[in-house]
Amino acid sequence: MESKWMLYTKRAEFEKISARFNISPVLARIIINRDIKEEDFSIFLQNDLKLMHNAGELTGIEKAYEIIMEEIESGRKVRVVGDYDIDGVCSSYILVKALKYFGANVDVKIPDRIKDGYGINDNIINDAANDGVSMIITCDNGIAAHSQMELAKRLGIKVIITDHHEVYQEDGKDLLPVANVVINPKRSDCDYPFKSICGGLVAYKLMEYVYERLYSKKIYDDEKLTDLFEVAAIATIGDVMPLVDENRILVKNGLKSLMHTKNLGLQALIKVTGMEGKKLTAYSIGFVLGPCLNAGGRLENALIALNMFMAESEEEAMKYASHLKELNDERKDLTLKNVKRAIETAENDYSDNDILVIYLDDCHESIAGIIAGRVREAIGKPTIILTEAFGEEDMIKGSGRSIESYNMFEALYEVKDIFVKFGGHHMAAGMSLKKERLDEFRERLNENSKLCDEDFVQKIWIDIALPFSYLSLDFVRELDKLEPFGNKNEKPKFARKDIKIISKTILGKNKNVVKMVLEDVDKTAVEAIYFGDGEEFFKSIQDKKTIDIIYYPDINEYGGRESLQIVISNYR
Repeated sequence: MESKWMLYTKRAEFEKISARFNISPVLARIIINRDIKEEDFSIFLQNDLKLMHNAGELTGIEKAYEIIMEEIESGRKVRVVGDYDIDGVCSSYILVKALKYFGANVDVKIPDRIKDGYGINDNIINDAANDGVSMIITCDNGIAAHSQMELAKRLGIKVIITDHHEVYQEDGKDLLPVANVVINPKRSDCDYPFKSICGGLVAYKLMEYVYERLYSKKIYDDEKLTDLFEVAAIATIGDVMPLVDENRILVKNGLKSLMHTKNLGLQALIKVTGMEGKKLTAYSIGFVLGPCLNAGGRLENALIALNMFMAESEEEAMKYASHLKELNDERKDLTLKNVKRAIETAENDYSDNDILVIYLDDCHESIAGIIAGRVREAIGKPTIILTEAFGEEDMIKGSGRSIESYNMFEALYEVKDIFVKFGGHHMAAGMSLKKERLDEFRERLNENSKLCDEDFVQKIWIDIALPFSYLSLDFVRELDKLEPFGNKNEKPKFARKDIKIISKTILGKNKNVVKMVLEDVDKTAVEAIYFGDGEEFFKSIQDKKTIDIIYYPDINEYGGRESLQIVISNYR
């Protein structure tokens, strides 16, 4: 994919900020590049849990507390209804464990991804009535469940909705379901100061409020409930929430606590994924532990992950963790196979299309979104992957992933008559349609495309054109203050032009590592490493005397010694 390198040019009094917060001017510049205002530097740089926002500011939380206590004191049956993804599973665990701790008679229901689809449905409501459930608490879903809430009301079931998804509006007013309480920071009448929290943190905030009302102390200080904070952090990373404001404090502290977690299930998952004894980062959750937690809901049932969280013996925990690891390995194999198929189809059959609409038979519908994302990354075009809908004859379902210059939801809305069902946002969407309309769907999307060549050029934003002479081990350690990296806080990118290659060699069985010594224009030399196709790297630079690079400085630890090196992410 063609790329264009862009340099941030945001202005601020970097020396003044540096002195005020006792950081280097370079670090100050990087933080400003993340759109963090000077008055918010404290919350960005500190780990203080006291800086997290007050749960009492969530609209409806006091009423929810009163209803929950009524149900607990009466001994009536409470059911938590979650969702099958990582946020839904984490939310469910937080509610169930805390409610049991408070003495509630509580159980849990998580919809099946294939049979039930997303969120609470009529069958779940009717089953609750048949089981004598007095109250349902949703988590990570419910804000759009209008007919289901009407049904629950008719059946005499109380409902507390905890959710974080967008609230539908009509004539500028929120369209809220007729639940007893709706807790969602995105309500227009909610004064909660930070709106971008996941379902897991909304659930945690409710339990935190109940706990503090009951015991007049902080829930994260209770050793029996410390894993709730860890699980909320996992949900925040897994649901790709912006790692700013209180999400940043939650994740920083949650990851630190997770290193010594008392949750047997998490201990087992950390062990089976080979992360035991290693530093856990947002990357560890996003690309190692998180995909395992999601794999149950994708290929079998999300209850596997929930049961792992709730395991009461090491043997039980290891059984569920190992199964999740196996499922994720299977998911990775399926993904790899189908990504290859999809790319070949795109290049052979639809190379002239602006928007790729690819049908893959015999592909598990739960991984369509992952495949679409990988194809989009490889080819640089908006991609929709479709496959057979389980148990629905002549129907196909799929997921799409977009590029910044293409609003996928708006594009789908223009052809909404094609779909049986669709939804999404700017960068991602899901849809179902009759198989007979597949070609029409592809043709109309491409007919409506307003994309030009410039739209397919990936913009890579560089923080600073930083000379090698500035680099030191202390500077690399200072960069640790920026962690955790993730959405809205990407790892910094530094760049240099006209760099001379002093030496280079290819390493690795698959020739996918290149080690080099590079020299800056002022003759400062550093060791460098590039992870990628080594032979392609050598081929692309063979006639060049110098190269331009985007890099990140790192510390190489070997034989008990530390040395400075840079990791190259892009070159030209």
